[in-house]
Amino acid sequence: MLIDFFLEVRRVGVPASLREFLDLTEALQKRLAFADMEDFYYLSRLCLVKDERHYDKFDRAFDTYFQGIENLDELLEQMIPDDWLRSEFEKHLSEEEKAKIDSLGGLEELIETFKKRMDEQTDRHEGGNKWIGTGGTSPFGANGYNPEGYRIGQEKSRHNRAVKVWEKREYRDLDDSVTIGSRNIKVALKRLRKFAREGAPEHLDMDDTIRSTARNGGYLDLKMVPERHNAVKVLLFFDVGGSMDPHVHVCEELFSACREEFKHLEYFYFHNFIYEGVWKDNKRRMQEITPTWDVINTYPSDYKVIFVGDASMAPYEVSHPGGSIEHWNQEAGSTWFQRITEHFSKVVWLNPLPEEYWGQGGSLGMIQKLVGYHMYPMSLEGLESAMRYMSR
Repeated sequence: MLIDFFLEVRRVGVPASLREFLDLTEALQKRLAFADMEDFYYLSRLCLVKDERHYDKFDRAFDTYFQGIENLDELLEQMIPDDWLRSEFEKHLSEEEKAKIDSLGGLEELIETFKKRMDEQTDRHEGGNKWIGTGGTSPFGANGYNPEGYRIGQEKSRHNRAVKVWEKREYRDLDDSVTIGSRNIKVALKRLRKFAREGAPEHLDMDDTIRSTARNGGYLDLKMVPERHNAVKVLLFFDVGGSMDPHVHVCEELFSACREEFKHLEYFYFHNFIYEGVWKDNKRRMQEITPTWDVINTYPSDYKVIFVGDASMAPYEVSHPGGSIEHWNQEAGSTWFQRITEHFSKVVWLNPLPEEYWGQGGSLGMIQKLVGYHMYPMSLEGLESAMRYMSR
């Protein structure tokens, strides 16, 4: 059974190894999880998943494989030896709880009674202590209380005794195949780091303080150092308006995460493609234009350049003078883009459109070629790939 579960986890894309599967079986042999699906869920996730981005995939695999296996009957048949189960019941149940189970005739009688009542009952039952329903003290149903019971189809439990945590999928936004959120962005941006200490000495250097104090005969000698900052310098160019309107939220999240991560960050806006001018204030983009030449001459070549846009436009907007839909550009956008790639050593393009919609032709194919095919989707995996390239 566990081998099939392991294969299902692998099938959904979790890179679990045979060694990790053997760790899980060894943990089960040592009874680190016993007779409890929730405990088994957490133990198996701990053993098989080594990166939190795969939590959602694991939850889907767990739900698919163990769907419907929530009662003791199936667990007894497939996973749990009867003598183990009995010893664990005796170890963990109070005398009062044991008496209540014994009042039904023991574990075998509990299971048989459950099957009979499922066959006999056809209507909804509320309260009481016999039928399967939504209240009372029957060992079957939900919203009631019984020290050992079954959860039958209800949406939630009053006492939270049968909550299936893998169905909650709390980590669904960490899947590297979904569009990134602010937390995911921060995780991915950590790959682009080069720390340096700059500015006034404000932080205690513990190691140097201990050494200096020892050399000073025990008299305290505090040593301070500047705060460590990410010394990577980044230029962000955001496409705004038109087809980028649906992607405003994810662009805002990227911008916010970059401002927190990078001390040296500059940003500009453009529409569709870059020409002879960019701007910082969209409300005054017709009055306060920053010449692209000024950007190239102001920022040294060690700045990492990130373009963010869907690259979806008429091909002539990239390739021809006068191609801009807002003004007459004397030189083609491709000419300006080539000047940027020649000046800056690392340039990437982040595309909010899913990669399966890119295709090979049109403006998107032209821009991929201009950026040296360093165009990446705005998924966690895509952003990490972009950061990995720029950190080389």
